[in-house]
Amino acid sequence: MGQALGCIQVDQSTVAIKETFGKFDDVLDPGCHCLPWCLGSQVAGHLSLRVQQLDVRCETKTKDNVFVNVVASIQYRALAEKAEDAFYKLSNTRSQIQAYVFDVIRASVPKLDLDATFEQKNDIAKAVEEELEKAMSHYGFEIVQTLIVDIEPDEHVKRAMNEINAAARMRVAANEKAEAEKILQIKRAEGDAESKYLAGLGIARQRQAIVDGLRDSVLAFSVNVPGTTSKDVMDMVLVTQYFDTMKEIGASSKSNSVFIPHGPGAVRDIASQIREGLLQGNAARSD
Repeated sequence: MGQALGCIQVDQSTVAIKETFGKFDDVLDPGCHCLPWCLGSQVAGHLSLRVQQLDVRCETKTKDNVFVNVVASIQYRALAEKAEDAFYKLSNTRSQIQAYVFDVIRASVPKLDLDATFEQKNDIAKAVEEELEKAMSHYGFEIVQTLIVDIEPDEHVKRAMNEINAAARMRVAANEKAEAEKILQIKRAEGDAESKYLAGLGIARQRQAIVDGLRDSVLAFSVNVPGTTSKDVMDMVLVTQYFDTMKEIGASSKSNSVFIPHGPGAVRDIASQIREGLLQGNAARSD
């Protein structure tokens, strides 16, 4: 009804292109406009001023001969002050932007290795944005933002990269495990050495106490029993120790069979051997 009366409505964030007898006349802003069709005025079309997004998937090859799919997200919009250029100069805006994106990505990525491509994706996005801004500004469009949202290598390459990463992590884990086992062995050896050292100190103190006790016993017996010599006392002590040892061997349930000479002569031989051992030890210590 409005168009029949020569009135049209232009929605918000949209402009209308007015032509008179097929020639561009004016850009109509949002609102109500009088358009006398009888004078040759008509609306050639509408142009949205909203920000639009175009996702471009581009397949290319890196410097180390790995094929990747680079997904770029282009956000753009038409400029109201250049609505005439945006409407008339380009027949397919999205195809034009896609062509520029292909050109820049396929010129940038082949200069980089695969790892560098992932690391420098912001530089690639900046190069795409600069090229698009320079080209599309002549057609009345503004590039709001350019993002490289994804870089997808071939499936076999992704699997190989994951295996390399897994192998590296396993190697680190193996090194850490070896270091832990090394520390445990060192600590165990230190503990064993400390235990043996303390055990040695205990044995040495025990033997020292035995020697001191025997010396005191010999001296006390010599004083209390006149006419006895130190040799007599030592023989008696050795006989006592000999019988105590025999008793312990017989009383132990875990002892094996032990064959030793037993008799008065055997006891005398044992005493002689102990004395000779002590004398040899003293002689060696004095040398």
